[in-house]
Amino acid sequence: MKKLVFALALVPALAMADMKIGTVDMMTLVRNHKTYESNKKFLTDSEKESTARLDSMRKDIEKIQADGQKLAEEAQNPMLAAGKRQEIEKQLMEIQKKFVAGQQQLRSEAMRAQQDLQATETKFLKITGEDLRKTITAFAEKNGYDMVVDSSAVPYFKAAYDVTDGVLKEMGVDPAKAVKPGNDEAKNEGK
Repeated sequence: MKKLVFALALVPALAMADMKIGTVDMMTLVRNHKTYESNKKFLTDSEKESTARLDSMRKDIEKIQADGQKLAEEAQNPMLAAGKRQEIEKQLMEIQKKFVAGQQQLRSEAMRAQQDLQATETKFLKITGEDLRKTITAFAEKNGYDMVVDSSAVPYFKAAYDVTDGVLKEMGVDPAKAVKPGNDEAKNEGK
């Protein structure tokens, strides 16, 4: 009976022994994807536009606040007639409403801009991921690999299993000139 259990336990191990497995550094592949730089620029430009729009809204709110402070100081004048004081207080109420509405609009716009930016980034990553999956599949099929896994998902693997350079070549990227994570400067110096 013990021999049967031992034999059954060996079957998956023997099947795995015949498998050709490779690992890839997905971050390197993403950073060297043909759309990486243009996507990064688009996201950066979008963020700058949002920041400029939000800064403009903040300035408008600060102007409303400054106008309110001037009116509040004017209302403190002891020489002010009662009718004029009531008029100023009414104006102050309107300014306060504008100020609160402006702050709410600013918060709402900031949240919307952040959500839009995150949605766009997610869309770009999904498209890039799908393209990389196709490229890795083509590489694996061409080179007889049964499985290619992200190296960050594996606690240990021998360097001989790393096929990142082969996939880079499949992408049309020279591995010697490829940007590695934390090595963006190397690509920029070569230009």
